[in-house]
Amino acid sequence: MDFSQLVQMRGSVRGYLDTPVEEEKLDLILEAARLAPTAANRQPFRVVVVRDDHLRAAFATAYSREWFYTAPVILVVCGVPAEAWTRSDGFDSLVTDAAIVTDHLTLQAADLGLGTCWIANFDPQAVRGILRLP
Repeated sequence: MDFSQLVQMRGSVRGYLDTPVEEEKLDLILEAARLAPTAANRQPFRVVVVRDDHLRAAFATAYSREWFYTAPVILVVCGVPAEAWTRSDGFDSLVTDAAIVTDHLTLQAADLGLGTCWIANFDPQAVRGILRLP
């Protein structure tokens, strides 16, 4: 499949099978994130892989749609503010970098035949608490 076909077929999936994601596929998805371009190549992000049933269920407090937290894997892209590049006029690249990383994840998953849905309307404090993030 060429890139044009990939971007046309990638869509937001809101229903998932209860089938584990193969380790090889997950590795390719995480490698796509690692290779994503970031400002000054700072790579100011971490990706938390959530497979545990109890943790995924706890995500209902962060985003209440059942289709979300019943996905077999949740990938949480976390920006690390202290590592982001800031332009001389004060522009902070963190959100842009995290968005590019997330786009790479979703495109690689689609190329592997996996469905994804990029969630932005969630409670970040709840996610921090669930995953014990700073």
